[in-house]
Amino acid sequence: MAFENCTVFTDFILLGLSARRDVQQGLFVLFLLVYGITVIANLGMILLIRMDARLHTPMYYFLSNLSFSDICYSSTISPKMLADFLSQQKSIPYNLCALQMFCFVAFGDVECVMLSVMAYDRYVAICKPLLYTTAMSGRVCAQLVAIVYIQSLLYSAIFTYCTIRLSFCKSNTINHFFCDFPPLLAISTSDTTINEIVIFTYSSCVLGFSIVTVLLSYSYIITTILRMKSAKGRHKAFSTCASHLTTVAMFYGALLFMYFRPSSSYSMDTDKVASVFYTVVIPMLNPLIYSLRNKDVKDVLRKAVATQLFLTEAILSPKAFM
Repeated sequence: MAFENCTVFTDFILLGLSARRDVQQGLFVLFLLVYGITVIANLGMILLIRMDARLHTPMYYFLSNLSFSDICYSSTISPKMLADFLSQQKSIPYNLCALQMFCFVAFGDVECVMLSVMAYDRYVAICKPLLYTTAMSGRVCAQLVAIVYIQSLLYSAIFTYCTIRLSFCKSNTINHFFCDFPPLLAISTSDTTINEIVIFTYSSCVLGFSIVTVLLSYSYIITTILRMKSAKGRHKAFSTCASHLTTVAMFYGALLFMYFRPSSSYSMDTDKVASVFYTVVIPMLNPLIYSLRNKDVKDVLRKAVATQLFLTEAILSPKAFM
């Protein structure tokens, strides 16, 4: 939308989490540690799944894709945020702002829908065990993952287009630590009604579909587990779902709080805290939750660590093994 006296900005200014230098330095150390753990933990999860044949199953195939999206999701936000902690001029070019938003929405949506796919996988495994190998074959799993990524890229393209078509004539200062939709709407001089309707409708459909899939899947799963006569069988079935349910509760809960709460309770400071949780903290917690609460992953991890220690000792003390 064109305005006669519209100032054309070539970049945006990000206010970040705090204006105090001492606080920024402390946050830099904290989030550098968090980001390092996120990348190492998720990359380690992917490598463990690829290396050990016991983890070559649909559940861990989806988990490796979840870890990949966590790395990309966090890397979209954290490096720029860390650089801004050490910089006086916290600017981001207009095009890079749009790119950051596109990647953030795309990988966030991948995570959202992938969690529902993982719930469906657990439903088939527990409720339809005789059909599992057919219903969740390698081809079907690859097709489901492809659908997730294609849908997410389409959703992100619509989301980003609805935002970049807005005019920003009065201010280019974003009260946030990355280019997100709500703070950009707050400084736009355009009529954002249509944008809000389109994005809210699409977001509601995607998130609503994901939540309904999870709820339906686990309603059947819980019913099936309670009918099991073996206490050991019930415990095993619950343990395979516990880590996934924890991740689902954290991620969906943060999204619902962030984007679907009443406008009367809207607060930019609250949004920043919530955004830190689901963009920085959750990608770090996901691999830790799956490794600590999953027996198969713990067994493979112990084996990998024991093998590495053995090789290290063999290299340092070769005579002991001669």
